[in-house]
Amino acid sequence: MASLNVSAEELSCPVCRDIFKDPVLLSCSHSFCKECLQQFWRIKEAQECPVCRRRSSRGDPPCNRVLKNLCESFLKEGNNRCLSGCEELCSLHSEKLKLFCLEDKQPVCVVCKDSQQHKHHTFRPISEVASSYQELNTALKSLKEKLQHKRNIKGKFERTVQHIKSQAEHTERQIKQQFEKLHQFLRDEEEATITALREEEEQKKQMMKEKLEEINRHISALSNTIKDMEEMMKANDACFLKRFPVSMERVQISQPDPQMASGALIHVPRYLGNLPFRVWKKMQDIIQYTPVILDPNTAHPRFVLSDDLTSVRDIGNEQPLPDNPERFDCYPCVLGSEGFNSGTHRWDVEVQENRYWRLGVTTASNQRKGCVFFNNDVWCVRYGLSEFGFPVKQKLERVRVDLDYDGGTVSFSDPVTNTHLHTFTTTFTDTLFPFFWCIDFLRILPVNSQ
Repeated sequence: MASLNVSAEELSCPVCRDIFKDPVLLSCSHSFCKECLQQFWRIKEAQECPVCRRRSSRGDPPCNRVLKNLCESFLKEGNNRCLSGCEELCSLHSEKLKLFCLEDKQPVCVVCKDSQQHKHHTFRPISEVASSYQELNTALKSLKEKLQHKRNIKGKFERTVQHIKSQAEHTERQIKQQFEKLHQFLRDEEEATITALREEEEQKKQMMKEKLEEINRHISALSNTIKDMEEMMKANDACFLKRFPVSMERVQISQPDPQMASGALIHVPRYLGNLPFRVWKKMQDIIQYTPVILDPNTAHPRFVLSDDLTSVRDIGNEQPLPDNPERFDCYPCVLGSEGFNSGTHRWDVEVQENRYWRLGVTTASNQRKGCVFFNNDVWCVRYGLSEFGFPVKQKLERVRVDLDYDGGTVSFSDPVTNTHLHTFTTTFTDTLFPFFWCIDFLRILPVNSQ
């Protein structure tokens, strides 16, 4: 495409002296940047041409599309010259850019220096000013580092979204499994109750069947007697008198009526009385209650928790889990899901499969990131370790933790031998959470197995 045979001055707005931006055309044939014209009108409070002062009848003059296209082509051609690696020239005067205007913060040529647009401005050689702008490279590097940092954060957030989805799907499956067990228990109880009802129904019906058979025999015997008596009464007098004594004896024989036995009806209260409560009491025999439930969102990435959140195993290698604020990232620890700020609480922990362990309570505000967790606000006992916590020498099967928040004590004992291990005494002011540290395996025991 041939170069445009037009100068920058011909494409400059009379108001801002710069290349037209969104030029509009007045009825007087003068063109201006749309923004420049609107600003001029706001200041003058009159719709007149900034050049000839002729009043404009339109508040929204039309766009000068020919001029707009010409300016865009001119600017594009000037940019192409710069991008092609050729010597940079002034877009207005096609002269070399050797000076830098300190007021306008832009390179200019020697002709621009003497123009009205840069009157009374201060200039410096471009090479002199460029050296002072090298700090831009440092700022650019910092921006790129910030950009990469934010992209890393974005990646973490995206992975967290996937983890949340995975958590929800896994939890939903566990919910359905747990409710299916309850539903199956209820179905079994329903079937057993209905079976018992039907067995009683059969027993009671059989008993009444025997009563019916007995009464039918009585009815049959009486019917036969009546029939015989009626036949006898039709006979002649001699026969009647001859058979009369025997007939009278048969009439006077009377069998007792079958009696309705006590308890003949269905014992309805046995099946409906307090039915939900009785089923619930039976359900307690198959349902376990564990006083402390582990919080998977606090578990170190090496930990795998059981589906019922009552046991933890160290698998030795870290899993790709979100680095959320609640999660331990240095010590292999996990917290209980519920905090305590009053009352007394007890839980037993199975430790016999573990070579090294610590367990106790800590405050909700204790730092979980970095290796500073045991520096303060931790009350615990330990086995097989050389620091942090009261040492337990003997290998144990279980450890019992008794927390008296209001009394300010945390006691540890061996529930198997009923032996006291240690008691911490202090004043608690923060919410306390059970915590567990292990290398192998720990399990919080349900109440009915303690």
